[in-house]
Amino acid sequence: MVLAVMATACRSSADPRPLTGQLEVMGVWSGIEQERFQLVLDEFERQSGVRVVYTSAGHGGVAGALATSRAEGRLPDVAFLPQPGLLKAYASDGALVALGNDAVEAVRRNYGSEWQRLSSFDGRLFGVPFKAANKSLIWYDVAAFEQAGVVPPATLAGLARVSDVLATQARPAFAVGGRDGWTLTDWFENLYLRVAGTERYDLLADHRIPWTDESVTTTLRLLLDHLHPDRLSGGVDTVLATSFDESVRHAFSGPGSAAMLFEGDFVAAVLAQRGDAEVGVDVDVFPFPAFRGVQREVVGGGDIAVLLRPSPQGDAFMRFLATPEAATPWARAGGFISPNLNLDLSIYRSPVTRRLARAVLDAGDLFRFDLSDLTPASFGGTEGKGMRRILQDLLVIRDVVVAAQALEAEARAAYGP
Repeated sequence: MVLAVMATACRSSADPRPLTGQLEVMGVWSGIEQERFQLVLDEFERQSGVRVVYTSAGHGGVAGALATSRAEGRLPDVAFLPQPGLLKAYASDGALVALGNDAVEAVRRNYGSEWQRLSSFDGRLFGVPFKAANKSLIWYDVAAFEQAGVVPPATLAGLARVSDVLATQARPAFAVGGRDGWTLTDWFENLYLRVAGTERYDLLADHRIPWTDESVTTTLRLLLDHLHPDRLSGGVDTVLATSFDESVRHAFSGPGSAAMLFEGDFVAAVLAQRGDAEVGVDVDVFPFPAFRGVQREVVGGGDIAVLLRPSPQGDAFMRFLATPEAATPWARAGGFISPNLNLDLSIYRSPVTRRLARAVLDAGDLFRFDLSDLTPASFGGTEGKGMRRILQDLLVIRDVVVAAQALEAEARAAYGP
């Protein structure tokens, strides 16, 4: 009886007939992530009878792959979009199929209001949030903290004090992969959300306030304080020559290496590949500190499934994705966080992953999607341009006014009138 109910969940109650046929799905995942996403697809195939063919967009990204597919008239049935701005662009262009009633009900039952907002356009739900990323984390060397006699700080002022104490132990505070400019935009976004709050964060993401606003310049000064050359492993020149992956490999590697690394939950996967630092033992993690008080805002990312071609198979897949059962296989395998409120956290094998997933859920309306992913790609999502280039330049010139003016000029060009 239970199996029958599960199988029926993949079909409309108005059409009890088993589904057949094929569904084409596109996402960014490759390698080990693709193998684990395949577990999700296998479960859908088992329940529904629909065969799923998955295509990885690879390093070129989903946006580029979809643009090519659309130009050639061969869009997949379903795509997982890593940027809410892309969902809104496609929905406004009439390229997306709005969710059916059953999928809408499942999304509203299983996801918080912020995730629903990110998946909507013009008052209609077009997407199902599936994979989340917690990008408000600071990873630290447990032994270095113990030797320095410090503990994970709760406030940004406390973080500055920890950095100063580490300096007395000849340990630079942070390794930063500044050659990848997105690491610097992540720094800015976390600081800005805490300094300016959610309302101004949303206004800035929509360019309804200028980048010369006082809230921006205040945040840029705070960024320069925490990323002072004396607090950076190797100094500014090394930071700007170091990729994200290299920064993880260079941190926590003994005397003289950085004691901390700011970035998202995906740091754990890089540490696992390195093999010489066990998460939860040698390296642990604490939330990005608050500006004042103890309120915990979270900046994150994620992938939202959208339907590009109408079909019973596609409808069934979207309904399935909105359920906790869809997230279970990947959550159990590891390397995954779900924004689904009703997924049992005990399914995550790692205690650290459970903590990170809980932080995303507990943030509630204080969760905000990566700001650069909410802006036009030419401004927030392109290496060597826009936010990424200007924040790299800021570490060198250390002139907040010049940086703010450059950000506003490029934002105007990207957003248009």
